[in-house]
Amino acid sequence: MSLEELYDSEAFRKHGHELIDMLADHLSVIKDHDGKKVIDYVSPDENYKNWDTAKLTSPKEIFKAFLDNSIHLHHPKYMGHQVTVPAPMAALAAMEGMLLNSGGAIYEMSAASSTLEKWVVDQLKGYFGFDQGDGIITSGGTLANLTALICARNVKAPENVWVEGQTEKYAFMVSEEAHYCIDRAVRVMGWGEAGMIKIPVDQHYKMRTELLEEYYFKATQEGIKVLGVVGSAPTTSTGIYDDLVSIGEFCQKKNLWFHIDAAHGGPAAFSDKYKYLMHGAEMADSITVDAHKMMMVPSLTTFLFFKDSKNSYKTFAQKAQYLWSAADEEWYNYGKRTMECTKIMLSTRIYTMLKLYGVEVFEAYLDQCYNTAKLFADMIVESKDFDLAVTPHSNIVCFRFMGDSTVDTNDLNRKIRNEILEQGQFYIVQTLLKDKVYLRVSIMNPFTVRVHLEELLGQITLIAQRSLPK
Repeated sequence: MSLEELYDSEAFRKHGHELIDMLADHLSVIKDHDGKKVIDYVSPDENYKNWDTAKLTSPKEIFKAFLDNSIHLHHPKYMGHQVTVPAPMAALAAMEGMLLNSGGAIYEMSAASSTLEKWVVDQLKGYFGFDQGDGIITSGGTLANLTALICARNVKAPENVWVEGQTEKYAFMVSEEAHYCIDRAVRVMGWGEAGMIKIPVDQHYKMRTELLEEYYFKATQEGIKVLGVVGSAPTTSTGIYDDLVSIGEFCQKKNLWFHIDAAHGGPAAFSDKYKYLMHGAEMADSITVDAHKMMMVPSLTTFLFFKDSKNSYKTFAQKAQYLWSAADEEWYNYGKRTMECTKIMLSTRIYTMLKLYGVEVFEAYLDQCYNTAKLFADMIVESKDFDLAVTPHSNIVCFRFMGDSTVDTNDLNRKIRNEILEQGQFYIVQTLLKDKVYLRVSIMNPFTVRVHLEELLGQITLIAQRSLPK
């Protein structure tokens, strides 16, 4: 095939229509599911062989194979990881961005995306109490959290680490239930294991903020300078929000950086019913919020908000004469403030949602998912066969089948989860809480309702009964 044929607009039109029709048919069928599986699981090695020997000769066949081999998040029995069910219009905006492929590091390469990045940040920052703040959009919560912690180091460290290197020992204090990317960030920064001081959680898996003073004093005695505290909103395993007000007050008292990892639950700020969970956000210096979790936008699309707009320019301070001629604070040249030297068009996805539906659509989605999780928790409490790990704050529910004294409950719940995966009618995951295996559900699909939850508990019970000694 020649390059002219490769870029032929009419071929693109034809195959684009085929793909959109295929995806639209998929959405109409999968929502009602009618016996369709969430996942048709095969082992990685078997799957590799299948793809290696696949006879695919047309774009339609290739696209269909992608669809058939993928997990179906739009299926109401998808209750697994914290990945949103993308809204079709947001997906179309993302598709357009992929074709345009404008590099978002500098304004002249990405006029629409760069301008709209500031616009959507300005529209949403006030919900977190950052009326005078600023922010960026980047590719994922891991990158956003790393960027925030680098910024905190550059602002709070007594030495110019960015220019001269590091001579002192630094650390952040975090919940022992914090997402592993926080640990990864401090290790990337070269701080090692001691760079993350883990604060124990209470019986509800919330950071014990009354211990912050004790752990801060101990670190100081050991020659470690604590630069900040990271609050979870919520934790990943249990979906429990830390007490952000208490953390914020402690940080103000000690002049520490306060970062909130609100990758999953930050959009609670848009909800009249659940915004109380984000009380204290206005005290933070920086906040991470994943739009690809609770804002129906395709992955990876993450906000990093800053209370002080000047701080976002202190994360990176490098010269790149071929990109920009001035070292000034230019909001429109995002290469000065992000880890990415090439940024894809992320802002257009969120702009599309805001312009078509308003911020209220994020509230409606979050409320629906959080409400359904509370319903599921009530169903578990009402059943004599199940144990609820903790009353949920969010749309994450951890529970386990109890069995009896004749079985290892951890092994039983692992077996239950594995069989559910292999059967493919539902998709759930598992987690480990205080050495106990729990089944873990994240209600990410707004069309998951009580009947689906009843079917899930029924399937779990059947698997358990087959596994129990006769």
